[in-house]
Amino acid sequence: MLEYKLQFAEVIARLFLGILFFTQGYDKVFNVKISGVVANFLADAEHLHIHKPMVTLFTYLTSFVELIGGFLLIIGLYINYTLVMLGFDLVLVCVAFSLIRPMWDMQYVFSRLLLVILLLFFPNECNRFGFDHFLNIK
Repeated sequence: MLEYKLQFAEVIARLFLGILFFTQGYDKVFNVKISGVVANFLADAEHLHIHKPMVTLFTYLTSFVELIGGFLLIIGLYINYTLVMLGFDLVLVCVAFSLIRPMWDMQYVFSRLLLVILLLFFPNECNRFGFDHFLNIK
């Protein structure tokens, strides 16, 4: 019975996290657009002597990692690699926000971080509802 509970816990946490990242990345890429995200952070970044090309590069990187990573989590493909990439994405976001505003609100980032860490602790055998299982990817 515990095995089934772990499998369901894994799929619920993975889907939840995947939806969070996918919708965030989708919004940044297709709704707000990369240029809008860059414009939002540029004034604060320039005060720290971080130039527009650097802000643009990191915005592209984080936006597409979140979009693609979220999608991969939803379908359950390359889960471990995706979680590592999303973890580094969160660290990068944490550094950027901490430089811009040292006392920033972590309510959106912290829950994602906890879910990434939780999912990294699940054994591969818990994934029964994703492409990794059907393609036998470890």
